[in-house]
Amino acid sequence: MTDHQPDETYSSPPQVIVVGRANIDITVRTPQRPQPGRTTFASAPATTTAGGKSLNQARAAAGAGARTTLVANAGTDEWGTFLRRALTDAGVDVSYFQLVPSAPTGVAIVEVTPDAENHIVLALSPATELTADHVCEALRRLQAPTVLTQLDLPPDAVNAVIRHRRAQTLIGNLVPHAALGSSVLAALDLFVCNEHEAAAILGRHHADPTIAAQELRELGSRAAVVTAGARGAAYSTAEHTLLVPAPHVHATDTTGAGDHFLGTLAARLTQNTPLGQAVADAVSAATAVVRA
Repeated sequence: MTDHQPDETYSSPPQVIVVGRANIDITVRTPQRPQPGRTTFASAPATTTAGGKSLNQARAAAGAGARTTLVANAGTDEWGTFLRRALTDAGVDVSYFQLVPSAPTGVAIVEVTPDAENHIVLALSPATELTADHVCEALRRLQAPTVLTQLDLPPDAVNAVIRHRRAQTLIGNLVPHAALGSSVLAALDLFVCNEHEAAAILGRHHADPTIAAQELRELGSRAAVVTAGARGAAYSTAEHTLLVPAPHVHATDTTGAGDHFLGTLAARLTQNTPLGQAVADAVSAATAVVRA
C-alpha cells in the first residue's frame, strides 16, 4: 500500500467520516433485461463514472454541507486516479483514500431498464479491500461527530470501526458480512438499509416499511431507517416509528439514490438536525437524484 501522507490542505477536522468502498461504475441503459443466449442492444452509449456506495455517500454528505473524509482504497490504475479526482472535485478529503500499488480498481456494471430500476454486478478488487490496520490508523488520527460505515466490509475492518469509535453517532449500512451477523447492529446508533436488505436480515419481507424499521431497531441499534423507494423512508426510535413519504416524480434512474439519501442524512445529523427532519431532508435529496 502507498505510504500515507495526510493532506495538509484539509486543515479543518471532518464532521462526517465515511468508511467503505469506491469503484468505477459502467452504466448501460437497456430497453429490457437480456434473455439467456440473446444479445440486447443498449439504448444509449455506456457511461463511466465514479461510484461505489461509500464514495457516493461521501460526495452527498459533502454536497449537503458537511466536511467529509472518505476512508477507502482503489488501485493505482487510471480509474483509481479518476476516483481520487472526482472526490477532490466534490470537496471530499482524500487524506485516507489510498491507492494500492499494482492493484486494479473495482468495477460495477450497472444495467438500467426503462422503469428506472437498476441491476448491479460489482467486481471487487480484493487487494483494495480495507484492512483493520488502515481503519485503525485513520480513526486514531481523525475525529468526527458522525462515522458512517458499510457493514459488508471484511469483518476485521468493521470491528476496527466499532473498536476505535470516538464519534457521537455511528451509522451502519447494508446487510452485515455473514461472519458478523445481525448482532453487529447492537454497536450502532443508527442502522440504515433498503427494503430488500431489511428482508434479507429479518428473513421476511414486510409490505409496511415501518414494521421492518421497528423490527430492525429491536435487533439492537438505537434507531433504524428503511428506505422504501418511491414511498419514501421509515424510521424507528424508542419513541416514534413513522413513514416519511416521498413526493411523486417521474424517475429516470434510481442508481445511487439510496447513497444520496444516506450521505444527506449523515450530514444533517452531524448538523444537529432531529432524526425525523433529517430523514425528510434525505428523502427530498434522493428524490431530486432519481428525476435528474
